Amino acid sequence: MEHARRVGNRLLAALPPADFALLAPHLRKVELQHDAVLVRSGDKIEHLSFPCSGAIALIMELPNGQTAATAVIGNDGAVGLMTALGPIRSPMTAVVRVAGTALQISPARFHNALERSPAIASSVQLLTRTLLTQFQHVAACNALHSVEARLARWLLHIHDRTDGGDILPLTQETLSELLGVRRTTVTHVVSALRSSRAIKSNRRGQLEIDRHRLEIIACECYKVMSRRIDRIVSQDAPRVLHAAPARIGCLPPDPPFAKTDS
Repeated sequence: MEHARRVGNRLLAALPPADFALLAPHLRKVELQHDAVLVRSGDKIEHLSFPCSGAIALIMELPNGQTAATAVIGNDGAVGLMTALGPIRSPMTAVVRVAGTALQISPARFHNALERSPAIASSVQLLTRTLLTQFQHVAACNALHSVEARLARWLLHIHDRTDGGDILPLTQETLSELLGVRRTTVTHVVSALRSSRAIKSNRRGQLEIDRHRLEIIACECYKVMSRRIDRIVSQDAPRVLHAAPARIGCLPPDPPFAKTDS
């Protein structure tokens, strides 16, 4: 338990101590500033980010300039882990939507550890499962459910990954990006959620929510998706990662995080 609290990221915390020790000297803690772009679509991935707090949206950008969110990443995942498949460019843009902190490591350092640790390889597979779960549900939800239900779902997903109470730092532009709709549509949807008191107020750049009412309005995708992701991270991860056969020697647990990743 102390190890999990110290690490901050649930995916890293699930690693056996000896496997985590391969990464720890090269991890550096960074601040995730609100609206910061961690990587843009088509760019080379310069580092992997394991959030400890805050929320990062993965945004798909179409050639005509339209955008839509495909997933939200918090302390249950990572951004840039697709480099485990090879030196590929990012297929999506990753934007910090709620400020927080993350542990970052270079792809080269991560690959060195990956080659020595079946448990780290298993963690990549687990994260891939959580992302696929989100992608599949978001695609189905976008096709089948109302904009109001979809916005309620996104707000709940983001709220799950924040510790700042019921006020979310989200602008109408951000909501438009999450939903893949025009800002005029966002205005109508926010007004409807205010009428049902699921949104208490929407001051400039901030939304105050009523979580209980949002859960009533949100489609079933929210609960189904949350249960499946939580099962992967909380139940499958410890079982799969600790069952992975070790190929490394005994290393001291929990070495301190490096200040730089040179």
